[in-house]
Amino acid sequence: MLNYILPIAIVIISNIIYQICAKSMPSDIDPFASLTVTYSLSAVLCLILYFVLNKNGNIIKEYGKLNWVPFAFGLVLVGLEAGWLFAYKAGWKVSVAQITQSSVLALALIFVGAFMFHEKITWNKLVGIVICMIGLVFINLK
Repeated sequence: MLNYILPIAIVIISNIIYQICAKSMPSDIDPFASLTVTYSLSAVLCLILYFVLNKNGNIIKEYGKLNWVPFAFGLVLVGLEAGWLFAYKAGWKVSVAQITQSSVLALALIFVGAFMFHEKITWNKLVGIVICMIGLVFINLK
């Protein structure tokens, strides 16, 4: 059970801290300048964790297993990070931005799951989409 819950707990806690950091970024810094520090630290930490968790690991051998995904992931992460920094610079509130993004993302991923991964679209999911859309209207009302 812990193996099931722990990864999601890490994602949730990390996401909370992530949003606090993104919202707290100095408004006068260029987002891409700050991301150079973010990704440099992330790269070093990942390298350290690789060797800590893989005592006899061979990172060059691991790199040989790469396909297009890590490269696309890197490009997408820059868009994700910069998007949040620009959103907060534009005045989005943490509570509204995150739930708006999450709801629209959940809606989109229902269709991505169906078309790319052959997941079923059920009546429960369709009702959930409607509820999310209604919720978004109320959350974003001024």
